[in-house]
Amino acid sequence: MAVKTFTFDLSTKGFADIIDVTDEVESFIKDSGLKDGLVTVFIPGSTGGVTTVEFESGLVKDLKEAFERIAPSSLTYAHDARWGDGNGFSHVRSSLLKTSLSVPFSKGNLLLGTWQQIVVVDFDNRSRHRKVIVQIMGE
Repeated sequence: MAVKTFTFDLSTKGFADIIDVTDEVESFIKDSGLKDGLVTVFIPGSTGGVTTVEFESGLVKDLKEAFERIAPSSLTYAHDARWGDGNGFSHVRSSLLKTSLSVPFSKGNLLLGTWQQIVVVDFDNRSRHRKVIVQIMGE
């Protein structure tokens, strides 16, 4: 079994900025030369996340509003008291969503649903330059 690792950079706006990275992941699968296996998308750090969604404006708005209901940015967090950076809500949201996602692929194609895309979510309270790691295992 072969393992190939790729990285790319994203500029984000923070505050649950949701970015479709499906095309980048598919491109890396093609570049890997692997036909069947598993791809993992990982965002280093503790204020980002990775998931799948139907990437359309209504769902993006709904998801941002859901994050705000689950871990409101207006609450006081113990993290903020300790570090003074005001992004406690960002850490909570990231912990709930998680920072990686694995998706199978076959014949060089992601095995996603018709309306399913891979997205990176930046929960931080400021814009960021993020590195995304894509690791592909397969044959």
